[in-house]
Amino acid sequence: MKMQTIDEALDKLNTSKFRSGFFLKEKDKAYVREKGMDTIRRHAQDFVRQRLAPAAPHNDGKQTPMRGHPVFVAQHACACCCRGCLYKWYRVPKGTELTQRQQEKIVNLLMAWMKRQMRNNI
Repeated sequence: MKMQTIDEALDKLNTSKFRSGFFLKEKDKAYVREKGMDTIRRHAQDFVRQRLAPAAPHNDGKQTPMRGHPVFVAQHACACCCRGCLYKWYRVPKGTELTQRQQEKIVNLLMAWMKRQMRNNI
């Protein structure tokens, strides 16, 4: 089975009315500019490791706020907000801890989405 690329995943997400409705607001973009992409990537790594990677995340399905941090917005836009969405969109099984490689792929997808957002009307 061929793995989809980040661009293919982002294009597929754009076909979803729900997923394509997420975007970084000016306040989010200002935060990203202030902190820098390296810091935002570390935040994404922490959020994925703590909130998504465990086999049974605390409060799964509701662990990712809809706003409050650019990474949270990206997680919803990319269907990486809970284990249910990870399964539905990427067939990542529930009940098993995410590997380091899976976590890296998720973070890379989130960062690519944010970079696209930052290019639009910076």
